[in-house]
Amino acid sequence: MKLDDFDFDLPEALIATRPAQPRSSARLLVADGDKTYDLTVVDLPDMLRPGDRLVLNDTRVIPARLTGYRPRMTPEGEVRAKIEVTLMEPQADGTWSALAKPMRKLKLGEKIVFFNDLQADVQVMDEGLRLCFNLTGDDFDAALNAAGAMPLPPYIAGKRAPDARDLVDYQTIWAKHAGAVAAPTASLHFDESVMAALAAKGVDITFVTLHVGAGTFLPVTVDDVTSHKMHAEWGEVSETAAAQINATKQAGHRIIPVGTTALRLIESASQNGAIQPFRGTTEIFIYPGYTWRITDALMTNFHLPKSTLLMLVAALMGKARMDEVYRHAVSHQYRFFSYGDASLLIPSQI
Repeated sequence: MKLDDFDFDLPEALIATRPAQPRSSARLLVADGDKTYDLTVVDLPDMLRPGDRLVLNDTRVIPARLTGYRPRMTPEGEVRAKIEVTLMEPQADGTWSALAKPMRKLKLGEKIVFFNDLQADVQVMDEGLRLCFNLTGDDFDAALNAAGAMPLPPYIAGKRAPDARDLVDYQTIWAKHAGAVAAPTASLHFDESVMAALAAKGVDITFVTLHVGAGTFLPVTVDDVTSHKMHAEWGEVSETAAAQINATKQAGHRIIPVGTTALRLIESASQNGAIQPFRGTTEIFIYPGYTWRITDALMTNFHLPKSTLLMLVAALMGKARMDEVYRHAVSHQYRFFSYGDASLLIPSQI
């Protein structure tokens, strides 16, 4: 299985830089076995059955992109050099792993000053940048919310800077547990009207937490995709969530994660057709040939060429079918990636 097998031509004009407004007006491509429907997210409840269970990721995206300066004393006085920092992941010792631009000018022990009394000391360099902040807990969260911007994906950030709209647009309506530096983007299409319609249809909801890391945007760099190593992400499936999912399976109904993040988490916590409570990191890599444990269908956005997420949907639907789906999406001008449109993928055996 070669990386080039998962390439396709995508016109740049189809890369969305803003979401649909309202959220549920986004288009929805439904691939139900060999049938294809062009709908909108408003129509999602009509494509589901009473007793289906949607699994939603309730992570909250933190405003992880910070602009600050490095103060240095010179014979002429203090000099301030601008620096941009993107937080990646909290560490067990209280530091944060991060990226910085320009990284090469940073020095061990140096201080970075941000807005609203937020500061950080450079503690580690040679094993990847680690920052120790002067604030913790609620004080840190408040300062970060005041100082930070949403960490938009590279294909959006390269076209425009994040702004105040992204603080709302790049967050789900049920976001709860802070820790992600990328949004579970399939869930961005849901609003209160869709949630009410799902409840009226008899569709059940379960929340799990997977803190999406910046590694989700890392390219696959190996030609043989089976040798690719996934980045680790922290997640939790509570006892309540596991019990709800197992009850739905036992009743013969479908488990449908919304987004590849929720899917990867529940597959990591499952075996032999059941799911267990889970708390820890997952590095699960799903590609064609994978044996599915708990997932019956998937709602997801349209993914990058040569990405692990494209490999995941090919594992669910079959590569030939996903090639058809993506050709249809491109020819029908669907909007791609994080702020783009959605698909509902239902394998033919379901």
